[in-house]
Amino acid sequence: MKPLVSIIMGSTSDLPVMEKACKWLNDNQIPFEVNALSAHRTPDAVESFAKGAKERGVKVIIAAAGMAAALPGVIAASTPLPVIGVPIKGMLDGLDAMLSIIQMPPGIPVATVGVNAAQNAAILASEMIALADEEVAQKVEAWKAGLGAKIEKANKDLAEVKYDFKCN
Repeated sequence: MKPLVSIIMGSTSDLPVMEKACKWLNDNQIPFEVNALSAHRTPDAVESFAKGAKERGVKVIIAAAGMAAALPGVIAASTPLPVIGVPIKGMLDGLDAMLSIIQMPPGIPVATVGVNAAQNAAILASEMIALADEEVAQKVEAWKAGLGAKIEKANKDLAEVKYDFKCN
């Protein structure tokens, strides 16, 4: 089995956040790989990783980093694949990481999700893959249908909550 999504983080300290992406992909049976490489400490390994991703079967890369958050941009500069950046919350509540990821130079785009929004990154990666993969498209559609069912149930349950002056 080849990975469709590659999750890479600057260090294993980012794993508690990125586990949400791993869990979502795993729960939806979308093959993925996980690595920890630093744009600052292991730049050659990062470049090699990015250049080899397409050959490994990867369709989308999710790159997470905090502070200077160079990892998503360095990867985007070294691969033709789409890269989704996940800013990791740190000393400045993730603002530093978010700005580092969204302010890319022309020609090196990185899609960006919210701070610590690893699950959204996994969903976005799956939606990108779904454009050319009907099986993944069905999984994403089923998951989204489940979201609607959850909120409808919650709304129905809310109707059962009693207050003296509640009108519905």
